[in-house]
Amino acid sequence: MKSLIATTLALTLAACSQSPAATVRDGAPDNAVRMVMPEGEALPGARDTASTPSWAAAPDAQVARFGEPGNAPLVSVACREGVLVVTRHAAAPVGAQALFALVGREGILRLPVDATSVPGQRGYLWQGTIAADDARAAVMRGPFTGTLPGAGMIKVAAGSAISDVIARCRNSAPAIVPAPVAPAQTLE
Repeated sequence: MKSLIATTLALTLAACSQSPAATVRDGAPDNAVRMVMPEGEALPGARDTASTPSWAAAPDAQVARFGEPGNAPLVSVACREGVLVVTRHAAAPVGAQALFALVGREGILRLPVDATSVPGQRGYLWQGTIAADDARAAVMRGPFTGTLPGAGMIKVAAGSAISDVIARCRNSAPAIVPAPVAPAQTLE
């Protein structure tokens, strides 16, 4: 009798201690299978963490590019007749417009950008302009974060190349001389 009670008690406890059913994530398919990724193989789009993005100037010192050495830039700033042309090297839908938000120590710049076809580049990239002597351009002289809808956020370090491009561009801005105004004539 004691062995029957002990056996029944053991079976009851065993039935209660079964492992719980696997939890199902909300929105996941019922037949989802977890796969093991091979070791030592980089995922597509994964970046090498050994290289740090930095600013580099073009030989003519009219363009500064921010990115990892040997790869396409993340951001570039070019000077064209006193105007800074800011390009976010990320795919843009044809005809799209957005605000490229730059936040740094020197303030906040919300730069209007458009999907632009850039010579030598495939597809469309985000591009906007700001006068080199605009005080808001100072945000690019120090470290800043740049956020663009659909292109994510990037962290941009400070660098002498971008500071030099902005300074040279300010100096190359065409001087606007106001037209002389004729003295007011009075009617008698």
